[in-house]
Amino acid sequence: MTAMTATGPARDAAPGDLICDAHAIFDRDGVEARLAEHRLAAPEDLRRHAVDILGAEMRRGRGAIASALAAQPLRAREATRAYSWLTDCLVLAAYRLASEAMHPLPNPTEAQRLGVLAVGGYGRGEMAPESDVDLLFLTPYKITGWAESVIESMLYILWDLRLKVGHSSRTIRDCLRLGDEDFTIRTALLEHRYLTGDAELAGNLRHRLWHDLFSGTEREFTEAKLEEREQRHEKQGGQRYMVEPNVKEGKGGLRDLQSLFWIAKYTYRVTDKADLVSQGMFTHDEFETFELAENFLWAVRCQLHLITGRPNDKLAFDLQVEVAERMGYADRAGRRGVEIFMQDYFRHATAVGDLTRIFLTQLEAAHVKSEPLLQRLFRRKRKLRDGYVEVNGRLAIADDGAFLADPLNLLRVFDEALRTGLLIHPDAMRLVTAHLDLITDEVRADPAAQKLFLGLMLRHGNPERALRRMNELGMLSAFIPEFEPIVAMMQFNMYHHYTVDEHTIQCISHLALIERGELVEELPVASSILKHGVNRRILYIALLLHDIGKGRSEDHSILGAKIARKVAPRLGLKPKEVDTVEWLVRYHLLMSDMAQKRDIADPRTVRDFAKAVQVRERLDLLCVLTVCDIRGVGPGTWNNWKASLLRALYRQTLNAMENGLEDLNREQRGSDAKQGLRKALKGWDAKALKAETARHYPPYWQGLHVTAHVVFANLLREMSGKVGEIGIDLHPDEDRDATRACFVMEDHPGIFSRLAGALALVGAGVVDARTYTSKDGYATAVFWIQDSDGHPFADERLPRLRQTILKTLKGEVVARDAMKSRDKIKKRERAFRVPTHITFDNEGSEIYTIIEVDTRDRPGLLYDLTRTLAAGNVYIASAVIATFGEQVVDTFYVKDMFGLKFYSEAKQKALEAKLRAAISEGTQRAIE
Repeated sequence: MTAMTATGPARDAAPGDLICDAHAIFDRDGVEARLAEHRLAAPEDLRRHAVDILGAEMRRGRGAIASALAAQPLRAREATRAYSWLTDCLVLAAYRLASEAMHPLPNPTEAQRLGVLAVGGYGRGEMAPESDVDLLFLTPYKITGWAESVIESMLYILWDLRLKVGHSSRTIRDCLRLGDEDFTIRTALLEHRYLTGDAELAGNLRHRLWHDLFSGTEREFTEAKLEEREQRHEKQGGQRYMVEPNVKEGKGGLRDLQSLFWIAKYTYRVTDKADLVSQGMFTHDEFETFELAENFLWAVRCQLHLITGRPNDKLAFDLQVEVAERMGYADRAGRRGVEIFMQDYFRHATAVGDLTRIFLTQLEAAHVKSEPLLQRLFRRKRKLRDGYVEVNGRLAIADDGAFLADPLNLLRVFDEALRTGLLIHPDAMRLVTAHLDLITDEVRADPAAQKLFLGLMLRHGNPERALRRMNELGMLSAFIPEFEPIVAMMQFNMYHHYTVDEHTIQCISHLALIERGELVEELPVASSILKHGVNRRILYIALLLHDIGKGRSEDHSILGAKIARKVAPRLGLKPKEVDTVEWLVRYHLLMSDMAQKRDIADPRTVRDFAKAVQVRERLDLLCVLTVCDIRGVGPGTWNNWKASLLRALYRQTLNAMENGLEDLNREQRGSDAKQGLRKALKGWDAKALKAETARHYPPYWQGLHVTAHVVFANLLREMSGKVGEIGIDLHPDEDRDATRACFVMEDHPGIFSRLAGALALVGAGVVDARTYTSKDGYATAVFWIQDSDGHPFADERLPRLRQTILKTLKGEVVARDAMKSRDKIKKRERAFRVPTHITFDNEGSEIYTIIEVDTRDRPGLLYDLTRTLAAGNVYIASAVIATFGEQVVDTFYVKDMFGLKFYSEAKQKALEAKLRAAISEGTQRAIE
């Protein structure tokens, strides 16, 4: 592999470890012969012929590499070398033409020397299909006119070939000065590789770099690279399990592996990655993990470049599907191929994190890297239990043999780390990982082991730290084998930000935060529940197991409950506790669904929920679990709207449990609402009050808060006697993260649909809506809406919002026509599969049929659905909208034109067919 060495010229024999035959990539003799035919042409003509010849050969070579990679997608290392060698051939051909044919110099002076070097990733000999070509033109002194002409001609040829060339022209002195000032330049120089031109110049540069710049600055370089790594991770989201990771720059990506090699090369002058073993940085097994991860990540990156035709390193949702297919992943056992692919991706990313940790600790031991900041700040040493020692601020094992003599020590080390606050030494981690086979069924059944495991979650206040480390080392799956299938499992949707295992740990982290009293203002109900006391063992185990059934064809809540029934006793829970854990896992979505997908103003909703929960203990546990589950989905998922819904459902259910379900009735709610309005409308005379309380039907009083009743009373008063007027009140409701939009107008069919269309046109997302008809012919409607970021509309946007809504309602803008250009599904979101489910429920409400439409979300969906219902003479009383990424559940409380429920199965099927047709047509329109 002469062409890939640090100093060997690329014109030597082709390397043998390419993905396909070198001749298929670049026919050097044939190209040389074709170029020779035009050597005597004028420079411009020669350049044109050269670009034609080299361009054709480049396309042929890239096609050969791409075909070979398609046939063997995991031969990434050979592919990156092939792309690099193809580039070498192009650069050398361009240099020979520029220096020998265009600007020949038979007798160059000492100053007229030029060396061409590859730097950066190209210098390392690793290139993806669309990687930049980074070149360093090296001259002994100030650049001469001849060298400038050669460089210019050479670059024009490469640019005409559409290569992305990054270049610099420098002397050795320039390189040393700039490398001293800038670590990015220093890193690029570290990776330099001689291509062609003056070899002596390249040799001098190499000597000066190692003796005058690199030597003695190992610690400085290491700290700079680690600081750069931290900043890079922060920029990429600071999280290894981001569902759209950056393969190159993200945490656990290629750049992390490259950083390790840069530091090793700079510090120990290693020339090959395999030298990391001989230097004692990695064991043979760890180096194999390094190579597997590196190869996999390069394979993914190559496919990303080939698919997009540009240097794209972000594994976006739409690309994940195609990359997975190209790499041979197929659907199986109820899981999509893309999910299996992403699970492999995250497992490799986790391995990169483990290797980084091991590598950095070795540097600390060699005093090349500083100790962790926290260890330096808190020098006070904790007294360690027997069998443990502190090494470089980390918890280490005193005697491996004694440690392994008792399998429970594999759990105790995590407990000791939490107790002392020390990080676990990588050598101790290696020991645990290498002996996971000691965790047998007998150990899992040992009450002492169960107590240790429960203690990790219940005793120290930061259980997520132990669980995350145990998960990364395989210990969590060893102790709970049923957990292994969800490790690094990606859920291919836009709702979940993390893998299933990381989501589980995030949930437990949020529970610990609530317990520590850090979220009292944000989560008053959950904080109060924990303050008054619950069975913590049940709560933590239920959270740990709530998603353990994911990834199978069976409903994950039902399967998870079955698994929980087996696992919970093994974790030391008593039979009654096991029953409660099983119930919580089985119904862990119940409260979330009731709050977000049903009208909690309807007494039947609360009654049904109370009957399902039955006892206060379950209500309290389920409430806290639901809060943690939603917050653990990812940043921005929890908001005040969801908080207000859950708080209302909890308090109403608790009240029903304490005072009896019979208190939950519509008549009582109506009487209370009217009394509340009379108190709120100060200054109104008795006659006006009587008229206002008499003009509305019972559902109006039962479905709204008194604040909305006050708004409608004033709007109706202002509109009295005015024909064709529309009253609008827009009010940001910060407590619920939504804008309340109240409308009053003369009643007519399809009012809900027209309002939905108007709101869709202004980019408003509807989360809740209710419409009512008054006895004197007015329609009152209230919608709670959010902007595209899930927040109330800013005050400055309200006037335009009002203007657009008015134009639409008055018919000046036709929503159906105006929506066509706006109702589009973004390209990156088209890969998601969201099956449509439509259900009719005549039991969930006393007076309405509940139609639940679970389907793919898009801007004009609600308008299409409500328009379809209106065309079918369906009266919509209220709608509840719950969005989960690309999936939406639109729930409508409806009656037929005679005010009756939809009992007829034939009518239900006919209506369902119309709704499905509207969804299908709209989706097709949205992707065109």
